[in-house]
Amino acid sequence: MSRPIKIKNHPFPSLLYLEWILLTITALTAFLPSPSPRFRPKPPELSICGIFPDLSICSISPEISIFSLAAFALMGLILPKKNNITKVIYTVSEILLILITGLFGGRFARLFPFLYIILVTRSCLIFQLPGRLFVTSLSFTLFLLTTQLKYQLFNFQASPQAQERFRFFSLNWSLVFGLSLVFVLLMMNAVLSERQSREKLAIANEKLRQYAMRIENQATLEERNRIAREIHDSLGHSLTALNLQLETALKLWQSNPTKAQTFLARAKELGSKALKDVRQSVSTMRSNPLSEQSLERAIAILSEDFHRSNGILPICQNNLEYSLPPEINTAIYRIIQESLTNISRYASATEINLLITTNKGNLRLIIQDNGRGFDLKQNTTGYGLQSMRDRTLALGGEFNIKSAPGSGCKITVDIPLPRLTV
Repeated sequence: MSRPIKIKNHPFPSLLYLEWILLTITALTAFLPSPSPRFRPKPPELSICGIFPDLSICSISPEISIFSLAAFALMGLILPKKNNITKVIYTVSEILLILITGLFGGRFARLFPFLYIILVTRSCLIFQLPGRLFVTSLSFTLFLLTTQLKYQLFNFQASPQAQERFRFFSLNWSLVFGLSLVFVLLMMNAVLSERQSREKLAIANEKLRQYAMRIENQATLEERNRIAREIHDSLGHSLTALNLQLETALKLWQSNPTKAQTFLARAKELGSKALKDVRQSVSTMRSNPLSEQSLERAIAILSEDFHRSNGILPICQNNLEYSLPPEINTAIYRIIQESLTNISRYASATEINLLITTNKGNLRLIIQDNGRGFDLKQNTTGYGLQSMRDRTLALGGEFNIKSAPGSGCKITVDIPLPRLTV
């Protein structure tokens, strides 16, 4: 509920020093001897005991004042933390100690307004703005009531001229005190606002640091996934074609060795290409497979390779109206490459259609075959399909696939194009 605050962990150590300075001034004023009566007449004691010295409590009023002032000073080392009830009890206790010092303190009561300033300072540390305003208003009201009470006590032992001077002094002193409270409140609000801004900035910086670490980790993960996709897409395609060439060569080895050698030579080419792709993907020296050729030429080479491996020539319709950014070219190439690899492995298709069009700032790729198809509920988690989907989503596009057993497969990719390319 409350926790002791040491100087080293006080929210504002300078304010704690200021409190002790004001309290020291109050104590010194009370303990220092009064001026000699030859130079200045002794002023009347403006306290209850000064007017009514016969009260029984007045015999111990100095001890009460010292105890009240000491207790008020020590309370500055204990600030309520969260509990609102504790905050209210804490503030009420401070006010009672101030009233005791002001009404029974004798010489201690002369500078009791300093205690109200300390009260407002502490309230700013434990309350929000409404609570601060209430404590400040209450402090000024109690000050006025105490001053009025002292004025009434002064009237018992002063001449009319002295009463008028005291009234004028009280009015000016009240005005100065009110302005002082307003100044302290505004100053504390400014200090606290600046501190809160620094804390929020520190929190924001910490969040940014954490976000930066997450982004760095995410970038590392994405780079790993990119390399994995490159290996899967390029190497998988080459090895699939290589396997088909070797199977055909084995079948023809006895009946037609010459033709079998042709397939073996093609398998050798595919093996060399696969080795090149492995080196390229692992070293990540070349992230763009289209760096030395256009997308149209790369797709044509894929189609020719597919025709030599499977005996089927894909029908390509390229209706691009303008050049595409490199990242979109790479994604389209890899998606077509993976699709042809899947068709070669699983589809047993006899007809394949590729369509690339651009329209109203959007690129559409359609890959359709008449193969045996598959059940979408059972075959959508493969790495090849996931790789195509990830490439599409990374560019803000949409990836759709339609297939059913015996009905072939149709893949549709829609990618928004940057305005600069439109």
